[in-house]
Amino acid sequence: MELPLVVGVDGSEPSLRAVDWAADEAALRGLPLRLVYASLWERYEGTSLAKDHGKPAEQVMAEDIVATAARRALSRRPDVKVTTDVLPEEPEYALLREGRTAAAMVLGSRGRSSLAEALLGSVSVTVAGHAHCPVIVLRGSHVNQVRAGARRIVLGVGETADAAAVRFAVEEARLRGVPLEAVRAWRSPAYETTDHTLPAGGRFPKLSAALREGVPARPHEEQATEELEAALRDIPADVEVHRRTVEGQARRVLLDASADADLLVVGARRREGRFGLQLGPVAHTVLHHSACPVAVVPQRG
Repeated sequence: MELPLVVGVDGSEPSLRAVDWAADEAALRGLPLRLVYASLWERYEGTSLAKDHGKPAEQVMAEDIVATAARRALSRRPDVKVTTDVLPEEPEYALLREGRTAAAMVLGSRGRSSLAEALLGSVSVTVAGHAHCPVIVLRGSHVNQVRAGARRIVLGVGETADAAAVRFAVEEARLRGVPLEAVRAWRSPAYETTDHTLPAGGRFPKLSAALREGVPARPHEEQATEELEAALRDIPADVEVHRRTVEGQARRVLLDASADADLLVVGARRREGRFGLQLGPVAHTVLHHSACPVAVVPQRG
């Protein structure tokens, strides 16, 4: 059975844009689309019932929201199978459970709150930080959709290779027929100079060889290059890959790269003894400020 692409909807404009984006993505992947509204409405309404329905008013509204979202998705992509569900639960818990049986989850950057646009909705942060599947968050001001003429997928590569994030980014690039740009940021400590040398025969063979030949080297840049190559060593030959190492803070480098990208993919590693994913500062920053949708891909280990 094919796992669905799940979308959290709440009737807000960002969530409706997420429905549009997810409908395109489901069509690309050949997957069913599942639209979910979750709210613990009894907490706010008690036994208050909607006139002529015999149901809590919030439930009636929720059913209307998912029905409207389903019509929107089918109007956009008639070939995609769409199902809906209304869950009387806290959104975070309901969506995390849905993520256990999802190919991926798509969320708007914020919901029906009065928070400033710069502040990512708490539901999106929680789900992106703990889900068992990739979570794609669309910035509230982002109107770009999965479409023909897409430009590129950007993959942020950390110090250790996030194999799941690499696989996800490769598949997204392949589905769209666009290049994959893999970016590795690096920084040199202030006390080091650009002609600093390392002992030959160390951890990085290419760097050691360069030093033995008397070629000036920038150790941290060389290390970043080798780590990037290691992360990409199993990428299929049919995917066009552009490799880039950039000096600077990782979060700033990736934000700059997101300016003309269709999707930014970052890995998030699970930590032993903790519940779910613990998002680091880079993932937090790109979720709040990226110019394109961000996919947070869980990596075990």
